[in-house]
Amino acid sequence: MKIEYDGTKYVGWQIQKNGSSIQEKIEKALKKTLRSKTKIIGAGRTDKGVHAYGQYANFKTQNLINESQVFLNSMNFFLKKESISITALTKKFINFHSRFSAKERIYKYIITNRIGSLSLDRDRTWHIKKKIDIKLLKKGAKILTGTHDFSTFRSSSCTAKSPIKKIKFIKVTKSKDRIILTFNSKSFLQNQVRSMVGCLKSLSTKEWDFQKFKKVFKSKNRRHCAAPAPAHGLYLYNVIY
Repeated sequence: MKIEYDGTKYVGWQIQKNGSSIQEKIEKALKKTLRSKTKIIGAGRTDKGVHAYGQYANFKTQNLINESQVFLNSMNFFLKKESISITALTKKFINFHSRFSAKERIYKYIITNRIGSLSLDRDRTWHIKKKIDIKLLKKGAKILTGTHDFSTFRSSSCTAKSPIKKIKFIKVTKSKDRIILTFNSKSFLQNQVRSMVGCLKSLSTKEWDFQKFKKVFKSKNRRHCAAPAPAHGLYLYNVIY
């Protein structure tokens, strides 16, 4: 399943005891649609407040799904009050795994750079009032591209075996007061994207100079990292299989 959601009111993708999760709501809708308890596996465990245009999840069922349109309509009927939509359904081989079969993950981080407060985009972009230098933003993004030890940007609760990741590209685009950073990698450390954006913000608003930015990155020390960018500006945009 391809899934779109507004993560504002959820504790994240994964089922937790401290509140409602995306996974929980979808599994409840699946139980009503298929009339049997069904577990789903997501491509990425997005954090509290993070949104998605292209989250993916797989499930196994003995029920025959003859018409995907009927299935989608049923699922979306049960999810219509939840700010969650199932946008596509594809049959896969039995050994397919939404998380481990992924070849690339694409995240987008959206910033609104203006003085005026947000109305339509509240809880959907990071509102930064300080002027952002796009050239500095791109210069910092270039340093982060490639294969590196990203320990500086790694959450203390991250369970990844290694802090070494390869970022295929970071694209920076600007249209009027909106800035979009696009990150492409096979996988990311917990909080990596938000932590990188936090440091890029410190550089591009000239709170840090370029030497400090590089020093923080190369330190491999989480304590030197800037405050992570807020979750509500982050979107799981797509997963490539």
